[in-house]
Amino acid sequence: MKISLIAAMAKNRVIGRQGDIPWKIPGEQKLFKKITLGHAVIMGRKTFESLKRSLPDRTNIIVTRQKDYVADGCIVVHDLLQALKSCPQNEDEAFICGGGQLYQAAFAMADRIYLTVIPRDIAGDTYFPEIPATEFRVIKSETIAVAGIEPYDFYIYKRIK
Repeated sequence: MKISLIAAMAKNRVIGRQGDIPWKIPGEQKLFKKITLGHAVIMGRKTFESLKRSLPDRTNIIVTRQKDYVADGCIVVHDLLQALKSCPQNEDEAFICGGGQLYQAAFAMADRIYLTVIPRDIAGDTYFPEIPATEFRVIKSETIAVAGIEPYDFYIYKRIK
């Protein structure tokens, strides 16, 4: 099973502010849905709570230190390894989709990174890790233009074996 990180970040690496995404970009959430649909999505509790519900047509796996945490329609586990073991047996690609602590924990085992980059600095308190050029290379790059907003970039990185 491939382990992939999927994120959107500002130019200054911000991915969140006070438990929420500090922007709304038309089309970006559709891209996330298209990529993750039918797969396992692994997220931290705070990320899940910012969504307010489980993501439809995906296996939702929540990682939390809270032993009695319950989330409707989700598998709740207490560490990343448990989350990966909880993916469906036939899963070919599991997606880590936040937050900052989970990205950090999963970074060393990630095979791919799907990354949207908003071309401006945005204030925030949660950051996406630096991507070392010695460990990953870009295999896809595209600028996405949506009417009425500034274009943003989308990259797919693959781990260098």
